[in-house]
Amino acid sequence: MTVKAMYPGTFDPMTLGHRELAIRASKIFDKVVVAIAANPEKNPMFSLEERVDMAKSVLKDLNNVEVCDYSGLTVDFAMANDVTVIVRGLRAVSDFEYELQLANMNRYLAKEIETAFLTPTEYAFITSSLVREVANMGGNVSSFVAPVVERILVDRFNKSKN
Repeated sequence: MTVKAMYPGTFDPMTLGHRELAIRASKIFDKVVVAIAANPEKNPMFSLEERVDMAKSVLKDLNNVEVCDYSGLTVDFAMANDVTVIVRGLRAVSDFEYELQLANMNRYLAKEIETAFLTPTEYAFITSSLVREVANMGGNVSSFVAPVVERILVDRFNKSKN
């Protein structure tokens, strides 16, 4: 039996912490779909197309990982795409309560879909919001994002300051 998982998120932008979890998920599951949520309520800095393009660039070396976008409920996407596991990252204890509520809601909506939690190793303190903030202030984000993402961030913030 092939086990297909999805790793959903906004990925605004994709960080090395996101990449680490995608790599680890790709070693556990036969196929991993990195599903980038449209989620306009979060008011993302990058368009959905930009976020998908960045993720594809950052994850292109992972053979059993595909990147796509989606809108609507995560469990609806999962059921429509034969996904049986939703992968979520837990950086700190503070993430746990929200992620547990989300996992329980997803289980209520789709009992056949499980949630698996992965914890990052060296990137536990990184969030997309912090990366954007550091980049906006002219800080070096090369330790937190792939080079392609760093170039996009630098270009975006340089343009906004001119």
